[in-house]
Amino acid sequence: MSGTSADGVDASIVEIKGHSRESKVKLIHHYHYEYPREIKGLIHKLFDIENANIPLLSNVNFLLGEIFAKVTLEAIKEAGLSRDGIDLIASHGQTIFHFPYPQELGGFQIRSTLQIGEGAVIAERTGITTICDFRVRDMAVGGQGAPLVPFADWILFTSSSVNRGVLNIGGIANVTIIPKDADIDDVIAFDTGPGNMVIDEIVRIISGGKLSFDLNGDIARKGNISKELLETALLHPYFDMSPPKTTGREVFGKAFASTFYEKGKSLGLKDEDIVATATALTATTIANSICQFEIDELIIGGGGAYNSYLIEMLNRLLPEINIKTHEDFGIPNQAKEALAFAILANEVVFNSPNNVPRATGARKRVVLGKIVPGG
Repeated sequence: MSGTSADGVDASIVEIKGHSRESKVKLIHHYHYEYPREIKGLIHKLFDIENANIPLLSNVNFLLGEIFAKVTLEAIKEAGLSRDGIDLIASHGQTIFHFPYPQELGGFQIRSTLQIGEGAVIAERTGITTICDFRVRDMAVGGQGAPLVPFADWILFTSSSVNRGVLNIGGIANVTIIPKDADIDDVIAFDTGPGNMVIDEIVRIISGGKLSFDLNGDIARKGNISKELLETALLHPYFDMSPPKTTGREVFGKAFASTFYEKGKSLGLKDEDIVATATALTATTIANSICQFEIDELIIGGGGAYNSYLIEMLNRLLPEINIKTHEDFGIPNQAKEALAFAILANEVVFNSPNNVPRATGARKRVVLGKIVPGG
């Protein structure tokens, strides 16, 4: 799994017995690979529509396939296992483009998404059947192709006694709402808006590229939140949309962050004030989204869970909700997303639908994932 932040690859080795609601899931091992600066640069170049090009896209697709295969084999070795003991690889890939809203093209209403990291390369290098390209089938039935993790959240976190929210703060923040004793059709999920994405980009701007994120929220903690800048940002139409909804770098990426930063400077704000306000934007949009539902517990994961200043904000904004982390449930934060796609891949083997229409807006439940047989 390589997320929207594109900082590295997380591999989880997972044992799953059964499927759907009867799944018994056990995390065996987690392994993290940090992308070298050169690889990060290539991926971020593809994020920039003006500088990306088709040969680079094609080459990096295969390059990431090689890297994902290497990471898989290293994870297996570190866990003390052999590749013969692994039945499936689930590869989400690296999202390069995600446009979930239909637009007319050639007489058709087209939605599109692109994740790279060639599955054929992974299957060939490892010899293990690989399931990849999960998002496109949901789009084919009118969905937005995201969020997909809610299916796994339903399996992992449904409670008989409490209403839960599961919040992932990655580049984009998304929340899964799981009422107690929920069936899959009771689950609601959506992207709340920017998670770390705007914060990270502004930190890159103010540091001249020397820093890529705000460690522990230390920069933001030194600043003051600008009410005017925050209120201006909250006018973005995405925040008024009703679920299901999804967003990405195309909406809250470099262009949005640059405009946010320039607006802050025009207001006479210090750099740390702008970072603090970007952090407040994430916290406020998350809290506004969650307050629409009856939630007893909120389980937080993703890179933003390590931003203590952001978590303090959420505690202040959501005082009546018991906030927990994935670690409280025995799941290391960094392992969660990769574990979730292992659960999705397991459903493919059983030809069992693994999307959540109330999360993605799909017309029906379908099986997500393409199968590349191992060698």
